[in-house]
Amino acid sequence: MGNVVCIIMGGGRGTRLFPLTKDCCKPAVPLAGKYRLVDIPISNCINSGFKNIYILTQFNTRSLHTHINNTYKFDNFGGGKIEIFSAEQTSDGIGNWYEGTADAVRKNLRYFGNNSDDLAVILSGDQLYRMDIAKLVQHHIDTSADVTIAAKAIANSKISSFGVLRIKNDFSIAEFVEKPTNPQLIDLFTLKGTLRQQLKDQTETPYSLASMGIYVFKMSILQEALNSHGSDFGREIIPELLGKVAIKAYIFDDYWEDIGTVRSFFETNLMLTNLIPDFNFFDDLKPIYTQPKILPAAKVNACNMCATLIADGTIISNSKLHHCIVGERSIIRDHTDLENVLMMGADHFDENSKNTNVPPIGIGENCVIRDCIIDQNVRIGNNCNLSPHDKPRTFDYSDDIYVRDGILCIGKNAIIYDNTIFQ
Repeated sequence: MGNVVCIIMGGGRGTRLFPLTKDCCKPAVPLAGKYRLVDIPISNCINSGFKNIYILTQFNTRSLHTHINNTYKFDNFGGGKIEIFSAEQTSDGIGNWYEGTADAVRKNLRYFGNNSDDLAVILSGDQLYRMDIAKLVQHHIDTSADVTIAAKAIANSKISSFGVLRIKNDFSIAEFVEKPTNPQLIDLFTLKGTLRQQLKDQTETPYSLASMGIYVFKMSILQEALNSHGSDFGREIIPELLGKVAIKAYIFDDYWEDIGTVRSFFETNLMLTNLIPDFNFFDDLKPIYTQPKILPAAKVNACNMCATLIADGTIISNSKLHHCIVGERSIIRDHTDLENVLMMGADHFDENSKNTNVPPIGIGENCVIRDCIIDQNVRIGNNCNLSPHDKPRTFDYSDDIYVRDGILCIGKNAIIYDNTIFQ
């Protein structure tokens, strides 16, 4: 085996996460009060001993590039590198926008090396999980695979949102179908026998194997596969390779969540406030890395809180919070009541809002907010009542206020003036 090259896909528009992706790309969206989504795959690579990392970007990339450049610095002794490749126009006509995951890799293939013994690990930039990628790579080698697809058992009731695999006992993939809806077809993919018995969940719930969008390729196979005109790995490249090369599955039986919609993003974040969350950020052995910041400790004055995470630099006064995440530099003022709120915080402290009609950054006094994502640098005045209740599941109220998947979203840098009622 040669080198292992890790390629993180960060170029999609992230339309399903709008308005969170209105001003930044999906991998740059804040997560859990202090991280970015891209920190997850990068941390998994580093913790697995792989530090040859490339990130492919395209839309609204400034904040992502700034975060990566300020966070991940390898020295000459430890080795490693993280390089960012944005879509570009080249003199040979190769360039323009990426047309899909495979097309993004194709247009940068010349940068990943020509050693046919190398392995390329393709990773998504919008998932929450902790994986030892070294085990995935070793499984790829042990099974003599040309291509390995990481797969997660998903309940059949949710499987129609994924690419689904049918595998044999030797982990070879017999069939691959993208987002099946026919119940009879789904039944054919349902895990049975020894494969089903390997899962942690031993209830009667029927499961099928879903592609996680994580692949290992022999570099020579990847180069050959990308000679075709397919633009997407899941929809075109993998189905085209079935029966032609050795494609194996690697079953990952731990927490994994595809954070592709506003609802899944919201619920995944708030899951972290549970007494014992499904995903554990409190891990010294395999930490999730992010940009270190010089911030004061959070300050809480006479508050009533339950199931709430609070990041550094926050000040919360005489308020009530239930099932909330409060991001860095958040300010929540007196007698405010929050429930099921993800507040992303601010990227600077507000020092210039006094003596103006514009509310300061943060949340004002006497506010009630429910089931809401508050993006960065939002200004909410006093006496505001904000909730998506009794609104359509998708609703555009203004350039600053949206409802998506039944979740109220307050856009980045929004200004919500005193006495605003939205419920």
